[in-house]
Amino acid sequence: MKNAFVLIMLLALSGCNQAQKKDSNMAEPIETEPNSGIGDGAVSPAVAFAQSIENTHNKSAWNDHTAVAFDINLKFGGSERLNAKITSLTNSSKIRIDKENGDKLVYDGAEVFLCPQTAVDKGARFDMFTWQYFFAMPFKLTDPGTNWESMPTRKQDSMEYPTGRLTFGDNIGDAPDDWYIIYQNPKNNLLHAAAYVVTFGSELEKANENPHAIVYSNYVKVDSVNMATHWDFHEWNETDGIGKKLGEADLSDIVFFDAQADLFEKPENSKIITK
Repeated sequence: MKNAFVLIMLLALSGCNQAQKKDSNMAEPIETEPNSGIGDGAVSPAVAFAQSIENTHNKSAWNDHTAVAFDINLKFGGSERLNAKITSLTNSSKIRIDKENGDKLVYDGAEVFLCPQTAVDKGARFDMFTWQYFFAMPFKLTDPGTNWESMPTRKQDSMEYPTGRLTFGDNIGDAPDDWYIIYQNPKNNLLHAAAYVVTFGSELEKANENPHAIVYSNYVKVDSVNMATHWDFHEWNETDGIGKKLGEADLSDIVFFDAQADLFEKPENSKIITK
């Protein structure tokens, strides 16, 4: 097995890229594609695929809420990687992580702060954005700057999954060359999995040699919103699809609430994390 920490960082880097892939309080309309759409002024079939996942998860109900919080227990290679409460605005513009050991991470919309100043900052920025993005992914598939391409169905465990390829426009995030292959569960239209590569901090050719996947399961309804409470992380390749399991996460106590502004303010005795 490869060094577990390296695998964790590779996974986390992908989420770090999502720091800038966030929407505003007022979502921009999705551009129509008259040359490849499904009708006059309609979105393309690829975008319609993404919208169908968002609709099944009840994106409109998600957007009706101001903030959301959940507990996460994350493990890789059998070792605990993160035990914390993650809180964010539903538009992902502000995030807070309260770790079981007392460390705090806060993204106030501009800077990432780690408290206390003596806390180990290695991997802190990765934690700040990665896990929250994976959590919010079903509601961010058609964010401004996203591009979609229709893909063939992919067979996994005797089931054919509809898929689509997600990429990003220029200057979207730290690594606009990132791509995702999104799997939709054909039985219930929920998000099943997302394969992805990490281009942040590495060459595109090298990144394409080491893709991974996150698989979503154990869905529950929280205020009419469909939420996965278990994630599995896997190796992935174009030929075989989802492969060897690398890690897993259990989510609990998912709640929507109205956040106070000071929840995402810079903590005392904190330091800025830039990388």
